[in-house]
Amino acid sequence: MNKLTQFLTTAVLALAGAATHAATDQTLIQRGEYLARAGDCIACHSAAGKPAFAGGLAIDSGHGIIYSSNITPDKQHGIGAYTEQQFADAVRKGVRADGTHLYPAMPYTSYAKVNDADIKALYAFFQSGVKASTFDPPATKMSFPFNMRWGMGVWNYFFADTKPFVAQAGWSDKVKQGAYLVEGLGHCSSCHTPRGFAMNEKASNSGQDKFLAGGELNDWPVPSLRGLPRWSEAQIVDYLQTGRNQGSAVAGEMTAVVEHSTAHLQDGDLQAVAAYLKTLSPVPPRGPAVKPQGKEETARKLTAAVNLSLGERLYLDNCAACHFVNGKGASRVFPELDGATVINADNPTALVNVILHGARTPSTDKAPSILVMPGFSRRLSDAEAAALATFLRQGWTNSADSVSERDVAKIRAKAH
Repeated sequence: MNKLTQFLTTAVLALAGAATHAATDQTLIQRGEYLARAGDCIACHSAAGKPAFAGGLAIDSGHGIIYSSNITPDKQHGIGAYTEQQFADAVRKGVRADGTHLYPAMPYTSYAKVNDADIKALYAFFQSGVKASTFDPPATKMSFPFNMRWGMGVWNYFFADTKPFVAQAGWSDKVKQGAYLVEGLGHCSSCHTPRGFAMNEKASNSGQDKFLAGGELNDWPVPSLRGLPRWSEAQIVDYLQTGRNQGSAVAGEMTAVVEHSTAHLQDGDLQAVAAYLKTLSPVPPRGPAVKPQGKEETARKLTAAVNLSLGERLYLDNCAACHFVNGKGASRVFPELDGATVINADNPTALVNVILHGARTPSTDKAPSILVMPGFSRRLSDAEAAALATFLRQGWTNSADSVSERDVAKIRAKAH
């Protein structure tokens, strides 16, 4: 082989190696972008009118306002100067590059379960797949003693489970995949696991009965995800992919989760999540708080429209055209009211908020149309909204406590 041939061969191999490296880097960045969707990073680290991932979203902790950080690759205001290890420590341990503790509004207690390969992909995406922004978010303002960030080290010692993901014996590969997503990047437990006196999650993994058992967050009732006995696996996938299924539709903060995160996940991952959730033992149903009116009796009385209570009359005037006298609604269009979790929750806050302020489904690839339920805050007084909510919570087979005028007034005032 002469020198020219050797030179050309070396050059071709170098170019091929560079192309392969570039393709590998791009594949890693794309994987990181997908994982960032699974983690719904954009929801908290983006504020209205600001660049994506530039931070500045105000989060009311109950002890002050936490402003999300800039996680673009800007070296001064973002994480552009972070090493991969520093990035991993921030994501999985809640510790910034300068050693300062993050508040657990950043769900690092869940992200601790993210494996090294996925951390590497996320790091590649945030360093090379996100546009740098010089936006400097406002400083977090917490009340004393919560403004003493060193105290988070003590909180972490007692309450943060930073163990890596561990699959349980007997799980199939599909269930393991779903559990890894739910326990880790999906950080579903942040909302769906009950919290203790220190705002700590009372469970951190699938082996604990309280994990994903529901509760309340910011006074909103959060349903249990354990087993989801009223839904099939296909209905779970449909809900996460489109924000609606045969009998339900999203409302509240879950709307943004579907729009920015779960609607973008691959079918296989959503099917794995559904398979995993169905393996969890459901929370035992509580006894009825009141005796329900009964399916046939409610439908018969609404149809006759005679001797109606205030709540029944308001239902006919405002709701029956879409949800019908049987409370069944229309599949994938108007949610079913009979047996709905949001209606039967111990805390009526979510239901009253939907009555007052309405709800809308997100636009997703598989369900691009936005379905809107109007709010009735201007149309209904506190007493009328209470009467309607009470009827909904006790009509058909629903069996929840009554809602008072005072309850509605407090919920309305808080919303403003």
